[in-house]
Amino acid sequence: MSMLTKRLQVLITPQQQRRLATEAQRRGASVGELVREAIDSIVGGLSAEERQRAVEEIARMKPGKFVGPDELDRLIESEHELPLRRAARTTRR
Repeated sequence: MSMLTKRLQVLITPQQQRRLATEAQRRGASVGELVREAIDSIVGGLSAEERQRAVEEIARMKPGKFVGPDELDRLIESEHELPLRRAARTTRR
């Protein structure tokens, strides 16, 4: 998601506010998130056809080409540790 820098004030009915709050709670999201999602679905974001194409492209991907979540976590952790190991080597000299 891009940086959120613009504020929008919208007046809604109490019923709309109640429905938004209920749906946000059900999803574990904020009302703002739901409003941004609704905006993207109507005037921005990807079209249904673009989303469908993306799903089809993902489905065509060959397995084994990608790293699983555990391996990815291990790789990220080792990359974070690399500068610390370099720093330790330079201070020992």
